[in-house]
Amino acid sequence: MSAPSPHAPAPIASVSEAEHAIANLNKIMDHLVDTVEEETARVRAGRLRDAVELDEAKVELARAYAAETKRVKSAKDIIAKSLPDALDRLRKRHDAFQALLQTNLTVLATAHAVSEGIIRGVSGELARKQAPSTYGGLRPRQRAEQQGKPAAGGQPQNRLATGK
Repeated sequence: MSAPSPHAPAPIASVSEAEHAIANLNKIMDHLVDTVEEETARVRAGRLRDAVELDEAKVELARAYAAETKRVKSAKDIIAKSLPDALDRLRKRHDAFQALLQTNLTVLATAHAVSEGIIRGVSGELARKQAPSTYGGLRPRQRAEQQGKPAAGGQPQNRLATGK
């Protein structure tokens, strides 16, 4: 077995350590839930730049959440035997958190799709405006037909104009 790294928390070896780890995980989840809810609210309100400000905090909280979750999972047997109610509450909270993350991801995906549509629309409009209009769109014969005039050397194509 390899020795734990100096930055990794020690494995849970007692019930009191398990209680402390669960309390710490709940505290991390509180902050993470608040951050994700705030990000979701900002994106829904169209305040994307404000939402980006939360990225760094969200990443740090997610790392802490993953590390503490791994630590709690490694002591699942101790926790299941000694603190079954705490484990059950933690599982329910984790399920609720997953639902919140799904909502957040849906909102972010929607904002991404809307932004992409806007960018494509602007890009298309700019390309259309920058395209050279060498022939003005209509051929001379089409223009003459629209105006009810005879095309080069012929009779009017519009029957109403000729009275027939």
